[in-house]
Amino acid sequence: METKRIARLGLLTALALVLSWVESLIPLSVSVPGVKMGLPNIVVVFALYRLGPREAWLLSLLRVVLVSATFGNAFSFWYSLAGAVLSLLGMTTLRAWGRLSPLGVSVAGGVLHNLGQILVAALVLDSGAVLSWFPLLLLSGTIAGICVGAAGAIVVRRIRL
Repeated sequence: METKRIARLGLLTALALVLSWVESLIPLSVSVPGVKMGLPNIVVVFALYRLGPREAWLLSLLRVVLVSATFGNAFSFWYSLAGAVLSLLGMTTLRAWGRLSPLGVSVAGGVLHNLGQILVAALVLDSGAVLSWFPLLLLSGTIAGICVGAAGAIVVRRIRL
């Protein structure tokens, strides 16, 4: 990887960490765990469109590890990792397909992230009862995906690397 790409990836990782920290300061009054705004995913969407899938994957996985080590615990790591992997699988596939805007790709990513988390919760708790939370997580993932995608689309359009 060339020096400029490494530097960009480092800056974007730092930005994603800062947005994770900012997000942790904003209280959401929702009775279902795992509902978040997804602010760091603005950076992931940007990386996917401006740097490519490999860098988006690296950025997202670095963020999961660093945020879990800094703000989380072992459980939060597995929830975040499952959500990030499923989300990125969907987003990179849809990005390569080329028929969706960053907003559409982000909505799919938000929903898939929540699906990954709920599947891990079902495994950890050894109960399918948590799947009853999925409709609310589907709604929150869609709303977060729209907001993140709209912001991501603006950033992708305005910043050229």
